[in-house]
Amino acid sequence: MGKRIRVQRRGRGAPTFRAATHKRVAPAKYPHLPRDMLNDKVKGVVEELVHDPGRGAPLALIRLEDGQKFYTVAPEGVFVGQPIEMGANANVEIGNILPMGKIPEGTMISNIELRPGDGGKLARSSGAYAAVVAHTAEGTIVKLPSGKTHYINDLCKATIGVISGAGRTDKPFLKAGAKYHLMKARGRKYPRTRGRAMIAAVHPYGSSKRSARKVTTVSRGAPPGQKVGLIAARSAGKKRKRRRA
Repeated sequence: MGKRIRVQRRGRGAPTFRAATHKRVAPAKYPHLPRDMLNDKVKGVVEELVHDPGRGAPLALIRLEDGQKFYTVAPEGVFVGQPIEMGANANVEIGNILPMGKIPEGTMISNIELRPGDGGKLARSSGAYAAVVAHTAEGTIVKLPSGKTHYINDLCKATIGVISGAGRTDKPFLKAGAKYHLMKARGRKYPRTRGRAMIAAVHPYGSSKRSARKVTTVSRGAPPGQKVGLIAARSAGKKRKRRRA
């Protein structure tokens, strides 16, 4: 019979596969402000810099002048007690939050909204940043950390500066325990054993006989015990360039 494979066990909701989300501080999102306040300028101050489990970059707690508080991903150079400005008339300085249409070309930005009011979706990991390329009638062209360019609505908000924590991935983990605790905070199973290293009763790929290996493609409607490998793949194997005649 064998035991259930990882895909089946993960769907049962056991503590082994469950993220410790009760330890998370708060979601990093921009507050919802009326249109007239965004067109002007709202002042605030950085009250605290905290660590959020499972997140590489620290969070900054910002209190606005109207008493509203929110957490955002902290850029490099932000300190406790720093004044923060938010709105179309805010100065282009590190930590300030402006609409995309008001940010000059060539400025490094982070925590970019995809749609106005969604709280920030792009360039949020430690050391990440994007750059404003140009302003057009269709929107603002932004060069993302991946190198691709994307049109962003001029009303979408973004933070000036680079997300802090750059170079975090340069330091090796050194011990398996350090990697284990990071994965546990993110709700991921670690270490992951290869299916080929298992027996045939435990995994579809499991067997010591190389000739017994099955194909790696599987349909999207396959049951959990069978749904491993290249799920609903259009093609299997490495893509080869076709020679032109």
